[in-house]
Amino acid sequence: MGKKKKRELELVILSDIHLGTYGCHAEELLRYLKTIKPKKLILNGDIIDMWQFSKRYWPKSHMQVIKHIMGLMAKNTKVIYLTGNHDEMLRKFAGFRLGSFIIDNKITLKLNGQRAWIFHGDVFDVTMQYSKWLAKLGAIGYDTLILINTFVNWCLARVGREKISLSKRVKDSVKSAVKFINDFEKTAADIAIDNGYDYVVCGHIHHPEIKKIETEKGSVMYLNSGDWIENLSCLEYDGTQWRIYRYAEDKIAQSVKLPKRFRGDRLDNDEIFRDLVNEFLTVKK
Repeated sequence: MGKKKKRELELVILSDIHLGTYGCHAEELLRYLKTIKPKKLILNGDIIDMWQFSKRYWPKSHMQVIKHIMGLMAKNTKVIYLTGNHDEMLRKFAGFRLGSFIIDNKITLKLNGQRAWIFHGDVFDVTMQYSKWLAKLGAIGYDTLILINTFVNWCLARVGREKISLSKRVKDSVKSAVKFINDFEKTAADIAIDNGYDYVVCGHIHHPEIKKIETEKGSVMYLNSGDWIENLSCLEYDGTQWRIYRYAEDKIAQSVKLPKRFRGDRLDNDEIFRDLVNEFLTVKK
């Protein structure tokens, strides 16, 4: 960042990063993280994609995301990791606490006297509940589409055309996908209203949103952090107001230069292990 001052934020909520997949925009996420100084960072599920994790694909930039988050912890940022379906393996560690790091399935925060209920959201996904194999198959197909999209965008860039998101176009054109999003938002809002929450905050559906939802029982502010696959978005709270952050609109983050030593390169298995060990042994106070 050089001499540029980092933006101080009360809370940042990131979800659906999917580290370990071809669709993950780790370098863009790193640029964003280098521009902020949050008091709390909530990783709201699907951070490391354990469904599709492969030792053959783990670029150095993906490791750098983990390292940077660990560095934030060393600088007094409280990091809360809420589990999702793609990192459900971590649910057995719910309740784990180590210094400023917490793993859990959901959390309730008080923000300016109002209660925010935060969780990933896959609990509302019927496919996840009854046909997990189908959901995993869909995830593989989704990642394949992202890989094809990468090649298409490379070709478009070569001829001076704007990039496109095939997955987003597919979802936006399928009525059942739109209905799923609407049903998801309504279900989350209904339960939040029944339990007296002022905010309900989710991820999972890769659809960033902030809106007030009203029912006959009351109202609640529904928020969704989106993702770092299609939308490159998250939620920021400055102590008084929420906003959806979009990397595409952030010229400052886009201008952040990353060291050439890890951009685009891959780590082999031995390097992954050595990097993790070294990071634990050399965290700065």
